[in-house]
Amino acid sequence: MNPKEIEYYSKAGRIAKQVKEYAKSIIKKGTSLLEIAEKIESKIVELNGEIAFPVNLSIDDVAAHYTPSYDDKTTASGLLKVDIGVHVNGYISDTAFSVDLENNDENKKLILAAEQALEQAIKTIKKDIEIWKIGEVIQKTIIDEGFSPVINLSGHGLSEYNVHSGITIPNCNNNNSKVLETGAYAVEPFATTGQGMVYDGKPSGIYQFIEKKAIRDNLSRKIIEHVEKNYRTLPFCSRWIIKEFGTRALLSLNLLEKAGIVKQFSQLVEKSHKKVSQAELSVIITEKKVEVLD
Repeated sequence: MNPKEIEYYSKAGRIAKQVKEYAKSIIKKGTSLLEIAEKIESKIVELNGEIAFPVNLSIDDVAAHYTPSYDDKTTASGLLKVDIGVHVNGYISDTAFSVDLENNDENKKLILAAEQALEQAIKTIKKDIEIWKIGEVIQKTIIDEGFSPVINLSGHGLSEYNVHSGITIPNCNNNNSKVLETGAYAVEPFATTGQGMVYDGKPSGIYQFIEKKAIRDNLSRKIIEHVEKNYRTLPFCSRWIIKEFGTRALLSLNLLEKAGIVKQFSQLVEKSHKKVSQAELSVIITEKKVEVLD
C-alpha cells in the first residue's frame, strides 16, 4: 500500500468513527428509519467524506441490506444493526454496530457476543495469518457466549471503489489456508440465537452498477450516467435516485435491472427468523503494523 492510499483509508476511518458516534446519539426507539438514514448520510458529507453505500438499518432477524425507501414508514425498534460506509477518493472504511431498543437482556448479550468476537478477531489479525484462524476465533467467542455465528456472512477485502473485494474473512473455521496480505479489510461478525444461516429475502432497494448496455428508455440512460459519475461501482439506492429524478425512476430502475445493467441486492434474513447482532471494523495491514480505521 502506498502512503496516499493509507492516508485516504485513515481519513475515511476517522470520519466513520465520528459518524458512528453521531449515529448512536440520534437513534431512539420509534424514530423513523428514513430520518436516521438521511441524518447519518448527511453527517458523512458534512465531515468531508463520501457515502460508500446506503446506510443499512436492519431490525431483528434481518441481518443486513435493509435501507429505507423514499416513503418508508418503518420506525426503529428491536435489535437494530447500523452499517455505515465512508470513502475518501474511493478508499473505504466500513463499520457497524448494534443497538438494543427494547431494554432486552437477550439483545444485550447478543450485541456483546458480536462485539467481543470482533475485538478478539482484531487482536488476532496480522500480515500472513491464515484466514481460518480468524474465523475460528470469531466462532469460538460467539459460541462461548451461548450463540451461533452467521456462517454464510463474512468480512471482506476493501479496495478502491469496491466494498467487497478479493478475500473473504469467515465467521467460522472454514479450513481456508489463504493468508491476509497487505491491504484493507472489514471484519464483520454476526451472532444469532438461530441457525446461523441467512437467505435472500425481499428486494432491498440497494443496487450496484454491473455493466453498460444499450437501453431505449431515456430516463434509464440518464440514471446510469448519474450512477457512473457519482457512485461508480459502489452501491446506491432507489431513495437517492428518486430524490434526483422523481418516482418515475422506480420504473427505470426495474428496466435497468431486467437488462442486467444494474443488480439489486436482497435483504439478508436469518433462516430461522431469530434475532441477529452485528459488529464491524475496518483495518489496514501494512508490512509493519495493523491499523484499525474506525
